Amino acid sequence: METTKFRDVPLAASRIGLGTWPMGGFQWGGTDDDESVRTIHAALDLGINFIDTAPAYGFGHSEEVVGRAIAEHGQRDKVVIATKVGLERSGDALFRNSSRKQIFEEIEVSLKRLRTDYIDLYQVHWPDFAVPYEETAAALLDLQKSGKVRGIGVSNYSIEAMERFSRVVPLASAQPPLNIFERDAQLDILPWCRQHGVGTITYGALCRGLLTGTLSEQTQFQGDDLRKTDPKFQPPRYAQYLQAVKLMDRYAGERYQKGVLPFAIRWLLDQPGVSTALWGARHPSELEPVADVMSFHLDDEAKAHVDEILATCVRDPVGPEFMAPPERHAHT
Repeated sequence: METTKFRDVPLAASRIGLGTWPMGGFQWGGTDDDESVRTIHAALDLGINFIDTAPAYGFGHSEEVVGRAIAEHGQRDKVVIATKVGLERSGDALFRNSSRKQIFEEIEVSLKRLRTDYIDLYQVHWPDFAVPYEETAAALLDLQKSGKVRGIGVSNYSIEAMERFSRVVPLASAQPPLNIFERDAQLDILPWCRQHGVGTITYGALCRGLLTGTLSEQTQFQGDDLRKTDPKFQPPRYAQYLQAVKLMDRYAGERYQKGVLPFAIRWLLDQPGVSTALWGARHPSELEPVADVMSFHLDDEAKAHVDEILATCVRDPVGPEFMAPPERHAHT
């Protein structure tokens, strides 16, 4: 397993991180906690020691599952737990709130759910435009000084926001969306982070399952699955993305003897400035391709071929913007 270092986090982190949003159940058509725990144990056994969660995932349920899994597995000091702060629940909706009061309340609840007395990497989930970035940063700095938090990161932040934030406390990490289909972070966030020594944790590596190679036009999404509203999964775009996946799968097989899933993760890890790529899973079998990812690299020819496939197949690309939670003033 390749590893990387994040500022103020003593333990080296795996370059593949386990994303646990699906384990929260909400927006993913439910979940099986015992299976989720087995998945976390399988990840740890494969050398994946970076586990990313958030209170927003199932309104705390994902954190509880992560806490249980690590408690049952043991060796808490060998795991990098990354969680988040700054989304407030109102009914079945979430709104941005990065106020000092919210942060100090949330940290205690997260520590209890995670069954730990410190968080390795504490990240602001979304920018809150109603609270000065400096106030949020100062609150997190106080938590760091108290020992409850080690590294401090942000997620979905702009460069201007990160610059203001980092004048108060040095950033360990930024977490933008990035995958073969959603690349905005390559234009600005990744170069800025490289320049300033900020690690990056990319989310959405498999683009909500598109890049697993297991979906088809016949796939049915159940219950509250967010792919029912994701524009990528609606016609006519869905067929375009599936065609691109099919061609990449064929190319990966012919060129590297790999499937499209390890090919897509390797593409991510080989992008300049990417520290760790999050891989969402809730079944141990979904992690079986991990060893495949570690055994090869993509050269410039392969990266160019990916670009050609996208240019040919995806005529109307769309980003992950639909996932952004509303700002607070939208519900007051």
